[in-house]
Order: sequence, then C-alpha cells, then structure tokens
Amino acid sequence: MSSAAPNNDTETAGYFRPRVMHVPAEKGVVKWMSGDVYSTLAPAGSTGGILGFTDCWVPPGGGPIAHVHKSADESFYVISGAVEFLNGDETFTANPGDFVFVPRGTRHRFRNRTDEQVRMISFFTPGGGEGLWLEGGDDPVPGEEPAFWPAERGIALGPLLSRPEIDLLLLPEAPDFEAPADQA
Repeated sequence: MSSAAPNNDTETAGYFRPRVMHVPAEKGVVKWMSGDVYSTLAPAGSTGGILGFTDCWVPPGGGPIAHVHKSADESFYVISGAVEFLNGDETFTANPGDFVFVPRGTRHRFRNRTDEQVRMISFFTPGGGEGLWLEGGDDPVPGEEPAFWPAERGIALGPLLSRPEIDLLLLPEAPDFEAPADQA
C-alpha cells in the first residue's frame, strides 16, 4: 500500500500535509506558581485554542485555592504521587495512573497532602486557562526553589481571572486561608 496521495483525489491531499505538533519536554514554558512548577508544552495559541497542556510538579502542601472555571473543562492525569482533589464540597485522592475530569462550572482544587512531590498532567479544553500561570507566574530562578506566595501575591492576579480565556472564579475553602498543607 502506497503512502502517497492519490493523484485524482484532491479531497485527501490535505491529509498528507504535515500538521502534527511535537514539543520536546525541555521546550515547555516553565513558570512557578506559589510553590508549584508548571511546564506548558502546548498553550492555547499553539493549538488554535483547542486545548492547553501543562506538565505539573506539585510540592508537599502545593496546589491552588478552590476555584471554578466558567468556560473550560480541566482534566488531570496523575503520573506520580497522590493528590487530593476537591469536588464541589467533597474530597477524594487521585493516585498514579488516575484520570480526573473537572467539568466547567465545578468548584475544585488539588492539594498535595503528602511529603513527596506529585507529578501530573493538566489540560484545559478549550485552552486558555494556562494563561494564568503563563502570564501571572514567576520565571524560574536558577539555583533557587519556588516559594509559596503570601496572600497578597495571589490577590495581585485578580485582573487576569476575569479575562475571557481564563474566566476563573475563586471560591475558597477554610484551608485556603491557612499555611500550605505541609505546614498546617
């Protein structure tokens, strides 16, 4: 069977045009977000807005405060470690190999309540939510570790939250106002 496009079928010619996106792991845009490390390999702008794809490293105590994405679904795939997820007002633990789908309009957050780093993949559909850390996160500093942010640093992100592609509403829970989980 030939891999060449048929000469008489112009409709199938587009199938043979190279369009696959390949991003080597080390080419992601790395940002620090209150102790977490996010390496975005496919921001919405690179996928025609279809999705945003991020590799996440979450230290003990790490993770965002409870929130809702009003215009996008968010999904997670846990690679290593165990991470607690908030689902409305209930929690569950996701372990390596687990997949978590958070439909838009669902109050959620993740938190590493263990003493080991968690690694997971996160993606938004449609993309755009990753703009929060791409624009509001800190650039890595060689030789340093990312630090948890004081409350005022997180509050400073307020203007980004209402942008149409981010469209995030904060709905904190009591632990969000305490120290990181590993220090509580």
